[in-house]
Amino acid sequence: MDITNRQPDKPSLARAPASRRKQPTAFKERPLRIGVSARLLYQVPPELGFRNKNLQYIEQSLAHWIMEHGAVAFMVPAVAHDSKHAARHLKVDHVVQELDALVLQGGADVAPQTYGQTPIDPRWQGDVVRDRYELALLRSFLQQKKPVLGVCRGAQLLNVAFGGTLYQDIATQCPAAHAHVDTDLYDQLEHDVTFLQGSRLTALYPTASQLRVTSIHHQAVADLGKGMVVEAVSTLDGMVEAIRWSGDAYARGVQWHPEFHHGRDALADSSPIMLDFLQASRAAALQRLADGLESDPRPPTAPILLDVESGTAG
Repeated sequence: MDITNRQPDKPSLARAPASRRKQPTAFKERPLRIGVSARLLYQVPPELGFRNKNLQYIEQSLAHWIMEHGAVAFMVPAVAHDSKHAARHLKVDHVVQELDALVLQGGADVAPQTYGQTPIDPRWQGDVVRDRYELALLRSFLQQKKPVLGVCRGAQLLNVAFGGTLYQDIATQCPAAHAHVDTDLYDQLEHDVTFLQGSRLTALYPTASQLRVTSIHHQAVADLGKGMVVEAVSTLDGMVEAIRWSGDAYARGVQWHPEFHHGRDALADSSPIMLDFLQASRAAALQRLADGLESDPRPPTAPILLDVESGTAG
């Protein structure tokens, strides 16, 4: 038998019938997509290995606070105006269009020049670059009727966005106030806040008119911005601790850090604030879907309720 021209047997390339192929899972719903403004770090510790670089980051507790209720957290990087790599073809509105809501993180002081003042101390010059970046995000989210939640600095910036002002330093400008920050205690410093009668926070915490919270701030809301209403004040000295915009989109700010309350029974449960925010985010997304303004046809899933006792989904 002549085998010189015989070709070796080749494995069959025939594809399995379509009915037997594994199909990708088609999700009928999608998780809520929550944008988080970035913290900016200009003086990076040498041990991190980023010589002459700036960092942008999200604090872990904040991301987990969002994600434990079934939403997905996406940090939205800032782009400096003088960056050679600035994505000038990608406008803020385009980024906002892909997300359902915004959380403004805590962090550096709001710059006094952002609300028309000059620093009364060089230590309190703030971060005007971050202010501009976050204000652009904030305004675009509200223009698109997408909810915004501000935490600590985020609450202050929310007030400034509507023309309000801040106390640059509580101890200097309000000497009768109690201590709202302690660098040694950090998030272990606590105090009580009192809800204003009729505020919407009372609906989130129906069994309490007063809550214990963290206190990590030396600045605070002074003059209220247009359309802002106070929802809670510090029980001891009356400093503003929570605000809400009364306009046509959801915007709330809390001066404390609910994301730091996990596992601390003496402090206010952080879930009601996040659930209210996520429920508003889902309602707004469903309305956009009904109005034909969403490119993704999948409705967002409802936020997950947690069993307060165990910390698991219930």
